[in-house]
Amino acid sequence: MSATQQVLAQAADNNAGLAAIGYGLSAIGAGVGVGLIWSAVVNGTARQPEARGQLMGIGWATFVLAELVMLIGLVVFFIASAG
Repeated sequence: MSATQQVLAQAADNNAGLAAIGYGLSAIGAGVGVGLIWSAVVNGTARQPEARGQLMGIGWATFVLAELVMLIGLVVFFIASAG
C-alpha cells in the first residue's frame, strides 16, 4: 500500500468524527443566530410598537435562513459519515 493510499484510508477513518464536529458547530451557530434575530425583533418592537408586524415578518424570514444553515450541516453530516 502506497503512502497516498494510507493517508486516504486514515482520512476516511476520521471522516465520521469530523462530520459530527462540523454538525455540532453548525447547530451552535444556528442557535446563536436565532437568539440574535429574536432579540433584535423584541428590541425593535419595544422601541417602535407600531412596526411589530414588519419586524415579525423579517424575523421569521431570517429565522428560516438561520435554520437552513443548520439543516445543510445535518445533510453534510449524513453524507460525510456514510462514506
